[in-house]
Amino acid sequence: MADFIYLDHAATTPLDPVVLATMQPYFTELFYNPSSHYAPAEANRRTLDAAREVCATLLNVRPSEIIFTSGGSESDNLALKGVMAGWKNLGMERRHLITTPVEHHAVLYAAKNLEEQGYEVTYLPVDHTGRIDPAHVEQAIRSDTALISVMTANNEIGTLEPIAEIGKIAHHYGIPFHTDAVQAAGLLALDLAALNLDLLSLSAHKFYGPRGVGLLYLRRGTPFASQIQGGSQERHRRAGTENLPGIVGLATALRLAYRDLEENKRHVTKLRDKLIAGVVERLPRAMLTGAEPPLRLPNHASFCFRGVNGEAILLGLEEYGILCSSGSACAAGSTEPSHVLTALGLDEGLARTAVRFTLGRTTTAAEIECLLSILPEVVERFVVG
Repeated sequence: MADFIYLDHAATTPLDPVVLATMQPYFTELFYNPSSHYAPAEANRRTLDAAREVCATLLNVRPSEIIFTSGGSESDNLALKGVMAGWKNLGMERRHLITTPVEHHAVLYAAKNLEEQGYEVTYLPVDHTGRIDPAHVEQAIRSDTALISVMTANNEIGTLEPIAEIGKIAHHYGIPFHTDAVQAAGLLALDLAALNLDLLSLSAHKFYGPRGVGLLYLRRGTPFASQIQGGSQERHRRAGTENLPGIVGLATALRLAYRDLEENKRHVTKLRDKLIAGVVERLPRAMLTGAEPPLRLPNHASFCFRGVNGEAILLGLEEYGILCSSGSACAAGSTEPSHVLTALGLDEGLARTAVRFTLGRTTTAAEIECLLSILPEVVERFVVG
């Protein structure tokens, strides 16, 4: 990777060597299943409990409210489908979900699946920056509303949503509130008690942890039914042998992320502001997408470049060893324009010109200068017409 400038941290982050070191013993000599009942396995159970305690303390919740999963997509699906099934198990006909059209596909496709089962979904509009109006949430609430799901920070445009305000409205009406906070961990404070949340999704590989592991916070008393049947793991809420190496890595990565939160936030914010100012100054074609700081992620800069195909810009930058993206990594290869950008009101042609730069804790000012020196030439090379 030394030959590349990596500016796609929203897609994934490199595994921290400290995190890897904490995981390695559980792949080898400490391989025991935490659910077994002999001494080495019971020691692993205590390790699992300690990891859960770390995550709960950092998020200001109870350890029993943490469910370990395979990542953000599972956590999102588990939140939406688990709550809907939970209401049904209680004998209550709550069949209405409120969300937005700019959510990650893990939420949107789960919502679509629920619609196919006969549930009703309200997709609230966002403004030109991708931000939702809490008043619209309140107006959309019905007597059968089962869940509200609004992401904390948008992966494509970096916009921050008014989560605390939405949570306050949800709690006033007694409706569970879920947020996909996958992009926010390690960049924003996540005091879940203060944010009025009932469910929250995280994925370790977004904050220098391993892939294939995440968590779902589930507030005690929230209607919920397991969606994976099998063993009794995770208090019967998510069956399957625990991924102990991954869980240890997640807890370590989360601890390191919040130990160094303010330092890392200052670092990427300074570089993000330098990048945005430089692009706007040097490229008249550029249009910043998403909200202006401070209502956007501190490491996130995304643009549309009028008259230039975004994929062509990516290929041009890669020739110089600069790695970035056109939006969500989960939508890579899709021929459709970004659902996020079209929800902002951009036409399909302009939406196809999008490029996203997301910075990390090892990004340097020299790398941003290098990008700014190369980007104008690359953009002009691919102007259409």
